[in-house]
Amino acid sequence: MGILSGKHLLVSGVLTKSSIAFHVAGLAQEQGADVTLTAYPRVSLVERLARLLPRPAAVIPLDVTDPESLAGLAERVGRHTGTLDGVLHSIAYAPPAALGGNFPGTGWPDVAATLHASTYSLHGLVTAVLPLLRSPGGSVVGLDFDASVAWPEYDWMGVAKSGLESCARYLAFYLGAQGIRVNLVAAGPLRTMAASNISRDGDGAGDFAALWHRRAPLGWDETNADPVARACVALFSDWFPATTGEIVHVDGGAHAVG
Repeated sequence: MGILSGKHLLVSGVLTKSSIAFHVAGLAQEQGADVTLTAYPRVSLVERLARLLPRPAAVIPLDVTDPESLAGLAERVGRHTGTLDGVLHSIAYAPPAALGGNFPGTGWPDVAATLHASTYSLHGLVTAVLPLLRSPGGSVVGLDFDASVAWPEYDWMGVAKSGLESCARYLAFYLGAQGIRVNLVAAGPLRTMAASNISRDGDGAGDFAALWHRRAPLGWDETNADPVARACVALFSDWFPATTGEIVHVDGGAHAVG
């Protein structure tokens, strides 16, 4: 009997075995949850990754920037479960022109693409599955990166993360009456596909991790996603019944040190 026994979660953002979402899905299953994964753009790739989880997981296609795809999401998820107890938002994208130190010169089309995929997608995903979310008791968890300061080369993704934090607070405000919690987990830098796209040399996680090694009181291992996955699973559980609109930092304490 795990802390998620009997719960069904929808997990977005699985792209590789190093994806934080992949670790969350696996740990959630170990804690008793049934998991459904969303996939974009390559459904077959996510289906192969799903077979590497502790238990089989259904995979459904979803493009969070496509209104038609979002409109049919509840029906597709409903084929696998009657209700949802939790949703993981682990989606972010920025065109190369929106990252890597080109902040002053980035044009609106690239900024718009970044904000759509990385900020508005939280609203789109949550509202699309709202008819299925358990009320009261549903939990939405999104993955964040500290947006309180400007980071070298993070550029418009940093702006998008600031918007994500605000979006989560507003969703927490409006969904609170239904007993649905909305929280974010701000992870330290991890070696994921998303991190590799941050800087021009392809070592965005390494650049950030060097700072974390110097600053984090607890230290930081950029190859270990387990602490972040544990925080997400805890927020999906019933152990945080009165916590919403919160940003839980899982970064070794680096955010608290000047």
